[in-house]
Amino acid sequence: MKESNAKKGTARRVLSYLQAYRWLFLLTLLLAAAVVAATLLLPILIGDAIDLIVDEGAVNFSALSPLLGKALVLIAIGALAWWLMNICNNKITYEIVKRVRTDAFDKLQTLPISYSDSHRTGETVSRIITDVEQFADGLLMGFTQFFTGVLTILGTLALMLSISVTITIVVVVVTPLSLFVAAFIARHTHTMFMEQSRARAEQTAYTEEMIGNQKIVKAFRYEKKAVENFDALNASLSTASLKATFYSSLTNPCTRFINSLVYTGVALFGALLILGDGGGFSVGQLTCLLSYANQYTKPFNEISGVVTELQNALACASRIFELIDTPSQPSDEQNLPLKNTKDACVTLSHVWFSYTPEQRLIEDLSLCALHGKRIAIVGPTGCGKTTIINLLMRFYDVTKGKITIGEQDIREVTRESLRENYGMVLQDTWLRSGTIRDNITLGREGFSDEDIIRAAKLSYADSFIRRLPQGYDTVISEDGMLSQGQKQLLCITRVMLHLPPMLILDEATSSIDTRTEMKIQGAFAHMMQGRTCFIVAHRLSTIKEADLILVMKDGHIVEQGTHDDLLASDGFYATLYHSQFEE
Repeated sequence: MKESNAKKGTARRVLSYLQAYRWLFLLTLLLAAAVVAATLLLPILIGDAIDLIVDEGAVNFSALSPLLGKALVLIAIGALAWWLMNICNNKITYEIVKRVRTDAFDKLQTLPISYSDSHRTGETVSRIITDVEQFADGLLMGFTQFFTGVLTILGTLALMLSISVTITIVVVVVTPLSLFVAAFIARHTHTMFMEQSRARAEQTAYTEEMIGNQKIVKAFRYEKKAVENFDALNASLSTASLKATFYSSLTNPCTRFINSLVYTGVALFGALLILGDGGGFSVGQLTCLLSYANQYTKPFNEISGVVTELQNALACASRIFELIDTPSQPSDEQNLPLKNTKDACVTLSHVWFSYTPEQRLIEDLSLCALHGKRIAIVGPTGCGKTTIINLLMRFYDVTKGKITIGEQDIREVTRESLRENYGMVLQDTWLRSGTIRDNITLGREGFSDEDIIRAAKLSYADSFIRRLPQGYDTVISEDGMLSQGQKQLLCITRVMLHLPPMLILDEATSSIDTRTEMKIQGAFAHMMQGRTCFIVAHRLSTIKEADLILVMKDGHIVEQGTHDDLLASDGFYATLYHSQFEE
């Protein structure tokens, strides 16, 4: 019952997208009616032509010529209407698919960071690309064949009734068998196609993960295990696909068998009528009815195929709509911009937060970062250092408590204005395909070449940039050409160029050699003057000059003070510090 309601809801969503193209849809119906009319009138002309054969060698050719002319006109009308109908169907289908894919991609821009953290990238890509393609294929087949099939069935029944009520009753009596078989199989294929889509998404996600981490795979000699895992996923997809395809393929042969029974019944009863009516029922009429029997049963085969494709399309559409219906992060359109950050303090007041309810992380954390001070955050892995950064940037909102900048709660200011006031240099670098200049400015206007070069010199990136083939105009890719250290220098250059009022440095020099790091520390010291800075570091020797060091453990601040004070207290910080210099 739940699955049936889900399918109905998905179908309603698809129809809601169709509303924008209702006039084009009506034109499609009219063209479908024209195709069916031309197709159904043709057997009548053929039957009349056969009845013009009076006897051996006795054919009324004078009456035959007009019938042939009418037949050619009907064929031309049917072909033209079919061509125009396909154009309309393609237009409707691909416009709907474009809107669905755009809605899905737009949704990605509003989803909270928690969605990206809990869903694999490859699975999301599979929904937007592969599932939408499958949805398009099913929708296209439905528009092309479903309407013409239904109209053909209704039209043939009406015309058969006008010729012979007895034979039409025979056809109608056998028809429910075909409908029952098609409906039974279609009802059971939806679950199988859902499993197929899930397995395909899992395989896509794993493939994307292995390609994106190829260096790690090779470094840890994981190739054999990766192939084994892929083979298992491939086998799972193969099994799901075979089940879905095999089960759905039963529809056509089953309905064809029943259709053959219909054709046989028409031929048998028609022959008996010809023999028993004494000329009241002609051979031409029987030929016409046999043609209608084929045309009547053919749409059942096509519609059964359409139903199978629609089951696949609805299964894929439900996955797309699941993404589109994922709650967006709360809107902050009504919030005010962040103001007066020049002398503002950053305060965490009794903050509680955890990524999942069952796993505690930060509990009752309070902190006041005075303006212009350098706050270092240290502690073992998993203690909550990066989580604090996520909360400061509002990638996540606190569960309880609040974070304020000056007098403003950051939940009451716009995310854009908040993040404009932070400059971040992370351990994970991010570059995009483009020139070195574009990667430093991030496409923002208003920076001269002198500004860019000055920032690059401060970060000690200028020397390696000038050694590149086209200097600052060298085009780089996201992953190639530059070393990890060079990428990190470019990220530092960005911050040097923009110089926002607050800085976040999360292992900002982790990929840089010691000599360059010592130089950059001097540049950082210059950059930090008059700015509130949060520094996350594992190498404790890099934070000796911090104004305040917060030592975290299990989501709590267990110690705080200057480097010398914490060493003198011989507590947890001293243990961490000395452990880095033990032989």
